[in-house]
Amino acid sequence: MTLTVFKNTHFLLVTFTILTCFCCKSQSEKKITATEEIETEAIVKEIVLGASQVEEYLPLLKNKKIGIVANQTSVLYLKNENLDKNSIQKKIEIRLHLVDYLYNKKINIQHVFAPEHGFRGKADAGELIKDGVDSKTGLSIISLYGKNKKPSIQQLKGIEIMIFDIQDVGARFYTYISTLHYIMEACAELNIPLLILDRPNPNGHYIDGPILEKQHKSFVGMHPVPVIHGMTIGEYAQMINGEGWLENGVKCHLTIIKLKNYTHQTEYSLPIKPSPNLPNDGAINLYPSLCFFEGTPLSAGRGTEMQFQIFGTPKLPEEFYPFTFTPQANEGAKYPKFKNEVCHGKDLRKHKKLNKLNLEWLIEAYSSTGKKEEFFSLFFTKLAGTTQLQEQIEKGYTNREIRKTWLKGLEDYKIRKAKYLLYKN
Repeated sequence: MTLTVFKNTHFLLVTFTILTCFCCKSQSEKKITATEEIETEAIVKEIVLGASQVEEYLPLLKNKKIGIVANQTSVLYLKNENLDKNSIQKKIEIRLHLVDYLYNKKINIQHVFAPEHGFRGKADAGELIKDGVDSKTGLSIISLYGKNKKPSIQQLKGIEIMIFDIQDVGARFYTYISTLHYIMEACAELNIPLLILDRPNPNGHYIDGPILEKQHKSFVGMHPVPVIHGMTIGEYAQMINGEGWLENGVKCHLTIIKLKNYTHQTEYSLPIKPSPNLPNDGAINLYPSLCFFEGTPLSAGRGTEMQFQIFGTPKLPEEFYPFTFTPQANEGAKYPKFKNEVCHGKDLRKHKKLNKLNLEWLIEAYSSTGKKEEFFSLFFTKLAGTTQLQEQIEKGYTNREIRKTWLKGLEDYKIRKAKYLLYKN
């Protein structure tokens, strides 16, 4: 059982030394230890992750050859109880990576399939991820980012069931749902059942943005949904199936291990960064609004420790944008925009939590830029999923006027998606 994220004052991480593995490559002679124990004491955890409900899915995996789509967020929590030196009973949760847990349970893992940013989540956005071998388990890792976004028949050969367990953040252009689409399509074509271990959507409390138009379909937007879709991975998979979005209308056989004690209004703080440039709750909440800057000359903070919590450029007027930052190469941004240049912009780290897309910063930045004809790149249209948003900003539409044009599309979308929901709004 886990959830609601713990502040540093409420928990103790005890890191264990990884047991030395035997030289033998046999899975039966290796064992991966838990990475940490979390002392919870009085913390009440209400939501139970799909991955933590091992009694629900282990019987489905017994004597099967399996594949796993996973990254650094694919963890589960097992309860334990210890007595401290004063004989006071304390609740302890053991956090384990799903792959390590199944490996220890002698589940026959054929391959681990890794999405954007890789299996351990260290790569830059857009960086080519190569196939490899996991150093802890010796399992083969197949990249699903780059040219090989959809696993091939050869890569799925012999697999009898596939598992998908990745933390999403609820934005259409966050590519894990695109990876989900291709996994579902490949599994459907080969009649391989897909087991989804559901996880909360940290931006699941609202739905907003323009609906993607099919002519602007890309890996950062594959389906006719708004920028903020308001569904968990499990619900989204049901919509992909139900709306016939897979190639040739094929259907994937889904089994979803649902969350316990979750609604779309349940606050959820991620215990592990879902990707290198989303370091905290603030960045995750601001990401859907600030990601539009990726399609402009402005920086959204890559190359700093404030990713997707700030924006700026060396060319914004200093008198109106006194906040400064200087991007440097770091984890997840080897070549950030304006590397080693002082940028002027805004610091949004103390901004209140958003429950709708904020276009005011984008409109303001556009108005403050000299060469407006160079402001929007082709990538902006991919992110927006429509040419209309750029046209509206260029014509001087206000935030409110733009939002009014989304209303019909959003209402239609809410009606369509209602039948795929697993949890209350």
